[in-house]
Amino acid sequence: MMKPEGILWARSDAAISAPSLLASAISPAERSLALRNLHTGERAAVTYWADGDYVTDELLSVNQVLRDHRSGEVYPIDASLLDQLYLLQHKMGTDRAFHVISGYRSPASNAQLSANSSGVAKRSLHMQGRAIDIRLSGVKLAHLRQAALDLKAGGVGYYPKSDFLHIDTGRVRFW
Repeated sequence: MMKPEGILWARSDAAISAPSLLASAISPAERSLALRNLHTGERAAVTYWADGDYVTDELLSVNQVLRDHRSGEVYPIDASLLDQLYLLQHKMGTDRAFHVISGYRSPASNAQLSANSSGVAKRSLHMQGRAIDIRLSGVKLAHLRQAALDLKAGGVGYYPKSDFLHIDTGRVRFW
């Protein structure tokens, strides 16, 4: 398979490839997601996996919707992150759209946020397209958090006061 530019493919270390391995255990013919960017109002309903492979055009659509809403910069989103979202959606038994608070963040946007908040990591995985802040309509945030923790597929940050969950494809950890 030829890997086009603009797509971030799953890495080989265990923590990062875990979502892809978990998703393949479900063995769906297709993996679909719906995303709604709360800052831009944009929506995407994508089938990002079909016929045993990631669908390039759909991944590019995801990159566009999850771009840095402050700068407009588009960056490749890690396909393993999409697999994590797919598994969360599957565990929650819904096909509702994920509400996206933050996807990719440019280094400049991240530095600005970090300077104004102690809750923003200076080396955030958002800057690598490996993190997303979400909520899922109709699902209690605490339940979504527990499902993400149960996946043991990366980082899980719980922000109930701000009403969102952070997930990433880094090492397994939680806060």
